[in-house]
Amino acid sequence: MSQAKCTVISLSFHLFSKFNAIIVFHKTDMTKFIQIKTSGFLVLILLITTVFDVNAQYKYKKDSILSGNLLKKSILPTTLIGAGLLINNSHFEKNLQTKLRNKVGNEFEYHIDDVTQYIPIVELYLADALKIEAKNHWFDQTKYLLISNTITAAITHGLKHSISKVRPNGSADNSFPSGHTSFAFTNATVLYNEFSSTSPLLAYSGYAFATTTGVFRMINNKHWFSDVLVGAGIGILVTNLVYYFEPLKSFNPFKNKENISLIPQIKGDKYGVYFAYDF
Repeated sequence: MSQAKCTVISLSFHLFSKFNAIIVFHKTDMTKFIQIKTSGFLVLILLITTVFDVNAQYKYKKDSILSGNLLKKSILPTTLIGAGLLINNSHFEKNLQTKLRNKVGNEFEYHIDDVTQYIPIVELYLADALKIEAKNHWFDQTKYLLISNTITAAITHGLKHSISKVRPNGSADNSFPSGHTSFAFTNATVLYNEFSSTSPLLAYSGYAFATTTGVFRMINNKHWFSDVLVGAGIGILVTNLVYYFEPLKSFNPFKNKENISLIPQIKGDKYGVYFAYDF
């Protein structure tokens, strides 16, 4: 009776041996021995599970790091936007604008801001032409530059037409936020994301030109201080989000083609990019 029970138990474990260990009970001289033979299939399952677990942990860690970096990168632009909203239409910014114009003269106008907003783009492609190591291929840079500027422009002009804030010089009611500034800081942030790890001086230089753009928008009496702050914040925040999510990441028809060159060109008041393909 006891022997039959032992056989049944032994057979039942053999039936599930593909997924578990083979366990056989032997009864000899009133002593029980347990023989465990681990199947190769079980070892494979355990190995695959371990690999996936390690990959999952790595992905989670990588995503956590990226999320943490995005959070850090969002502090400055959200602060700029918050500060701009706080002083918008305040006596502080009106007095600041009056003092600024009195300092430079009410007739002062110097349109360097029409040029400085584009300089980070020139730096970007000039660095590529000089073979300075960047985060992405030139096509991906262009892709993220266009996407960032498209989103930034949509937000900026949407706010301009919905808020209808009058410019300091009274020329129009589309002052808030500054389009020149948001465009300049978008370009500067693309430059920063591409070269911050390989050429910090180049990466930060774009912000110098973007800041110059914003300052001269005020000096030229085109924008209030809050317009410039919010414009800068929008440009930085949108671009950092684009670089975080990397839309159309796998789309790059020029990735493996080394016979294509892009060189920035400036001719008078015209700006463009020279495209060359060597056959």
